[in-house]
Amino acid sequence: MRLRNIPGSREMIAENNWCIQEPEQQKGHWHEVFGNDHPIYIEIGMGKGQFLTTLAKQNPDINYVGIEKYSSVLLRGLQKLEEEPLENVRFIRMDAETICDVFAENEVSKIYLNFSDPWPKDRHAKRRLTSRQFFARYDKILKPEGVVEFKTDNVDLFDFSLEEVKEANWNLDAFTRDLHHDDTMNQGNVMTEYEERFSSMGNPIHKLIASR
Repeated sequence: MRLRNIPGSREMIAENNWCIQEPEQQKGHWHEVFGNDHPIYIEIGMGKGQFLTTLAKQNPDINYVGIEKYSSVLLRGLQKLEEEPLENVRFIRMDAETICDVFAENEVSKIYLNFSDPWPKDRHAKRRLTSRQFFARYDKILKPEGVVEFKTDNVDLFDFSLEEVKEANWNLDAFTRDLHHDDTMNQGNVMTEYEERFSSMGNPIHKLIASR
């Protein structure tokens, strides 16, 4: 279970240089934040940041923005950056529903969704990060060749996501229901904290890649 209540976490985040305090002001100007014209990849629901920071180390010519709405979880990622700074990483504390207020049209090259909240009740379906409502948001900020990559161990959420890709009129470029035994899709795979935990329990990891 995620920790959500570390006393003073919001104050510590507000004082951290790795966290963008007023992200709406950067809309259309993210290359100025990083000081270069490298592609921008974002992870929505970055957790403690293991996935994103690992990618950033491997790909110094790509800029990464991690989005997390829980202060206490985000703080863990910021603490890691303090210990091992990466100039091509920034974090934002925000709710993903307002993502179009933070990134401009064609500003993002790739979106990662990893082990997202399944919101299991039907009335909350539109809150799922792979709902058609969210795909409409991604359509506004992604470059024409941009893609969404989604991983989960939740079978019901994955089945829902496959259907939503179709309902959103996106293309399902590839998918697997057992990522770690799929030689093609597992090539170069970077595991999240949840992925390590779930796979060690024997849970198969599902992944899809979608584009317009």
